[in-house]
Amino acid sequence: MLTVVLECQDQETELAQTLSVLVAGAVEGLVSDVVVLDHGSRDGSSRVADAAGCRFYLHWDIKDIVRSARGEWLLFVEPGARPQAGWIDEIAEYMALNKLPARFTASRGYRRPFLKRIGRAAPPLELGLLMPKNQALAAAQSGMALAEFAKGQKPRKLASELIPSWVARAAR
Repeated sequence: MLTVVLECQDQETELAQTLSVLVAGAVEGLVSDVVVLDHGSRDGSSRVADAAGCRFYLHWDIKDIVRSARGEWLLFVEPGARPQAGWIDEIAEYMALNKLPARFTASRGYRRPFLKRIGRAAPPLELGLLMPKNQALAAAQSGMALAEFAKGQKPRKLASELIPSWVARAAR
């Protein structure tokens, strides 16, 4: 089983897009729960999370969040990111056969413009991060952001593609 964790702030639309894709994973029995960590949103993020059956937190300690995750694996993604076709089967198989972190492949259909790629590192969670719960617990420190879980990791690359969150932001 998999727990999906997202951090958001005033990203109602992006959150809804990601959660709509995750529904298929819940129906297939892969996604056991979704946790939304909010940074004081003033939009409808809490309503979107509630309608989707997510656990929604305004105040949290990341250690407690990881400890309370129902799944034995965690998927950290940015609001607006959308896994593409085949992600459910691939992640289920990966979790069954591996113990190392992984991330999605960048979508071939959505690439940053060339000049925006030059000299800038991609955000740490742009392609998500799939991680065993025990490794996440070992890395978790009070006050850390989700992106910090990706630091120092050498994740494997999944064949499944992910449309990054910047695509949803750009469409606003």
